[in-house]
Amino acid sequence: MANKRQLKKNVRYTCGDLAAEILIASHVYKGFDRKEVVRIVSEIASLQEGTLKHISFSFDKSRASFESASAYNAAKAAYYRTAYKKLMAEFNEKVAAIVKDMNAAMPQAVKDANKGN
Repeated sequence: MANKRQLKKNVRYTCGDLAAEILIASHVYKGFDRKEVVRIVSEIASLQEGTLKHISFSFDKSRASFESASAYNAAKAAYYRTAYKKLMAEFNEKVAAIVKDMNAAMPQAVKDANKGN
């Protein structure tokens, strides 16, 4: 597991790259629906904001709740591992849905031209 700072950077980079791709494609190729592009970019911004909000959380038990320090550390590590895995799985699902929307927003002529190459 990476630290929180690195996770936040990765989320920002991923969302920034997605937004840049759709904006560049919409300016390079003709036929994009501008309202759809704006909707996708706002969805990307919402994903970034929501994910960054949920990266910081804390273990809800104290050391006194466990028999030993090693049991506490093991439970804390398992909690964080599970929580970050769930957070990243949800993030990746939403990214996949956004990419699907980006592909759907691309004009058919551009899709056909890409298939020919």
